[in-house]
Amino acid sequence: MEEKTISEQKLYTRMRLWELPDQYIIEPTDGTFDSYLAISRVDGSLNLIEDLPHASFVRAPKIRTVFGVIGMLKLVAGAYVVVITERECVGSYLGHPIFRASSLQILPCNQSLRSSSAEQKKLETEFSVLLNAAERASGLYFSYDVNLTLSAQRLHDLGNESKLLPLWRQADPRYLWNNYMLEVLIEKKLDPYLLPVVQGSFQNFQAAIGKDIIDVTLIARRCTRRTGTRMWRRGADPDGYVANFVETEQIMHSKGYTASFVQIRGSIPVLWEQIVDLTYKPKFEIVRPEEGPRVAERHFLDLRKRYGSVLAVDLVNTHGSEGRLREKYADAMQNIFSDDIRYVHFDFHQICGHIHFDRLSILYDQIADFLKKNGYFMLNTNGERVKEQLGVVRTNCIDCLDRTNATQSMIGRKMLESQLQQIGIFEADETIGTHPNFDESFKILWANHGDDISLQYSGTPALKRDLVRYGKQTIPGLLMDGWNAMSRYYQNNFVDGTKQDAIDLIHGHYIVSVNRGMTSPSQKESLDPVVSLSVASAMVLAGVIFATMSLRQARYDLRHLLLSAIFVGVSFSIASFVKANGRKFCSRPRLNKPAS
Repeated sequence: MEEKTISEQKLYTRMRLWELPDQYIIEPTDGTFDSYLAISRVDGSLNLIEDLPHASFVRAPKIRTVFGVIGMLKLVAGAYVVVITERECVGSYLGHPIFRASSLQILPCNQSLRSSSAEQKKLETEFSVLLNAAERASGLYFSYDVNLTLSAQRLHDLGNESKLLPLWRQADPRYLWNNYMLEVLIEKKLDPYLLPVVQGSFQNFQAAIGKDIIDVTLIARRCTRRTGTRMWRRGADPDGYVANFVETEQIMHSKGYTASFVQIRGSIPVLWEQIVDLTYKPKFEIVRPEEGPRVAERHFLDLRKRYGSVLAVDLVNTHGSEGRLREKYADAMQNIFSDDIRYVHFDFHQICGHIHFDRLSILYDQIADFLKKNGYFMLNTNGERVKEQLGVVRTNCIDCLDRTNATQSMIGRKMLESQLQQIGIFEADETIGTHPNFDESFKILWANHGDDISLQYSGTPALKRDLVRYGKQTIPGLLMDGWNAMSRYYQNNFVDGTKQDAIDLIHGHYIVSVNRGMTSPSQKESLDPVVSLSVASAMVLAGVIFATMSLRQARYDLRHLLLSAIFVGVSFSIASFVKANGRKFCSRPRLNKPAS
């Protein structure tokens, strides 16, 4: 099976990057080639040339090794090429090496700015600062030989002609992290340089059960259709694409068999938002509630087309603002229910709390029939399909991070046990828990998986990671959860607005064009978030300090008492103003501004 997944046109795996005064030249160093890729440093134009330039240089050109071209972005006047400068082999997927991009570099091609206007230079600088977020992107994985955007079952189902296409043409654009950045290279038909990249997670372990070696891999593929940060990308868009949509594939190899099981997660598929306002938990707001059923229907019809039957598992609370959101979701599902689309609600916090992870067995009993009916994908020792997955479990909580990861790990555990029983490694009543080393490795696998997805969406590792890692909550885990919760608060309120702008720029959700009346990303609103918050905080603190000092001096001096009262009043007024205008003091996206 593995050989059939390899495209006919191989990608370059190692290249030399020549930095010349007027151009960059990329020279493939593996295999045979008959041309070099030249990139103009003036305007970013791309051309294939047959020979390296031999002109005498005032100084020797800088030469370095690169391992892939991620793509190019064009801004106001300049263009910027993103290349992989360091990679790490993290394992294999269906027999092919998988790499993580451990270091990226942006190559500016913006010398034309010298003749640009002052306004263009200002805009270019501000957008290029946002673009630098690409260098800090985490969880980027790629392969030169196999298409990481497709699950094992979808790869197996590719037609013979499709399997011979370049990898970028085989790729599912939903999971292609550099889909937008590849467009310029695609136009120039630079197939050997077009490296598909996915963002998500790749975890792997091997364990021995008796004489059998079991290899387990966990892959997460993040969808790019509604990508972004935790608070600035919630719910669905009008087309039914949801925030934090992730496809997770658990793959098992043993005794010559290959088994794959796919799960998905994604935000509640109605139009809703949660705009940061300095409170710890901003209130949920339903947007255009009359459109909720139509949006949810679009979402689930798309899932059914891609995955077959769908079981939606909703883990949110039944009370408070989460409860109201759950009601909207459940109401929207009323008109979608069918034989192949089901909805199950399970109040995770009410039933499991913080310590009773084992009570997820209650949920499993409710969905076991669906899992058994729809199964998983399996190839026998001859590479022939003996089972296929006919449906998918879609899990959500509010963030689709912590509760969701704990639940998905439970489902993944049950399906792995079923696979091991089918190939004869486990007896009918044998479980992963009866093998301590295997059990520990499996828990760590899913805990690391959850951390990776959480870091990319919320900026911190997952909460409730002890439930996944140890099956119970620990005191150090509770303390770490508290720290991560505060870190999330800071990121959401004071960092993620700018981060969202960077994501929108990288993925083409905001197209830079001077012809569309573009405004600067730093265009001021009524208040500058960082400066206003720091000034207001300083004024409140100063008022408290002066009030305290005056009270200490007051005794029977009415003048000091009056000053203390004034300072306290001013401090209280500033604090009240900040609280009443909390949204104005937070970091907000400037490119695709929220509706409220």
